[in-house]
Amino acid sequence: MSRTIEAFIQQEKTTVGFACHLFGIDRQVYYRSIARRVLKQDKAQQVVELVQDIRLSMPRIGTKKLYHILLDKLRLLEVGRDKFFDILRANHLLIHPKRRYHVTTNSHHRFRKHPNLVLSMEVNRPNQVWVADITYIGKRDKPCYLSLITDAYSKKIMGYFVADNLNAESSVMALKVAIKQRTQKDLPLIHHSDRGLQYCADQYQKVLTKHEILCSMTQNSDPYQNAVAERINGIFKQEFSIDKYEQSLENMKIIVQEAVEIYNEKRPHFSNYLRTPNQMHQQNKLKIRTYKTKNSSSKNATTA
Repeated sequence: MSRTIEAFIQQEKTTVGFACHLFGIDRQVYYRSIARRVLKQDKAQQVVELVQDIRLSMPRIGTKKLYHILLDKLRLLEVGRDKFFDILRANHLLIHPKRRYHVTTNSHHRFRKHPNLVLSMEVNRPNQVWVADITYIGKRDKPCYLSLITDAYSKKIMGYFVADNLNAESSVMALKVAIKQRTQKDLPLIHHSDRGLQYCADQYQKVLTKHEILCSMTQNSDPYQNAVAERINGIFKQEFSIDKYEQSLENMKIIVQEAVEIYNEKRPHFSNYLRTPNQMHQQNKLKIRTYKTKNSSSKNATTA
């Protein structure tokens, strides 16, 4: 060690010693406080890196779900729930939900509208009720629409299709993908949607009839009667930000495919007792959690 460095260290010790003496602080207490602060900063940095690693694939996943996913690693770091929230808040990593709305439903048409078969139904198994919806995910220059078929029990995306139009054919494609994944074909299945033209169209109804799937629709355009589908749309937009990209149709299909795979395989749901949709879909013993609706025309609870 050079004499210059030795002199600097000695000067620092002298300065610290004088300051501790001046303020009546024990020197060892002072050094321990520095060590604790460095340890806390290092621990916080490790937590931030863990969170950023998960948000590479789920960029806007909420803090509670992050805590569940990272629980084992956080226990090793001795970081509890409140401390975890504090670290994310201090590093500006808390997620604030966004609200967007774009009308994709045209219920003013000549086709038959079906009654609501699930209004008071208790959903207690996979492939009992599928919910369908279409959401806008494009920009004005390159509009894109995502048709989704979701299992109401497990929240698993059963089928999806991305198109640059609102034609019924796009919704039919999503339905056919879902049907290929259907199991327990001997048990009854209800397809629930809004009263949009796509779902009332003859070609869509023919596919449902061919596969002996009962048709159910919302009444009076009440979005709470199709709350599961609305919630899934929100997850893909708020957490996966699939509506922020201005890409070609082919690229949007790739983006949605990756989002669906991550959603089904990795994202936990509170209504699934923090299981992923795939995990929930593989069993039928758990009773899904339900939440009371607000401002709804129905007093019944819905799953979310």
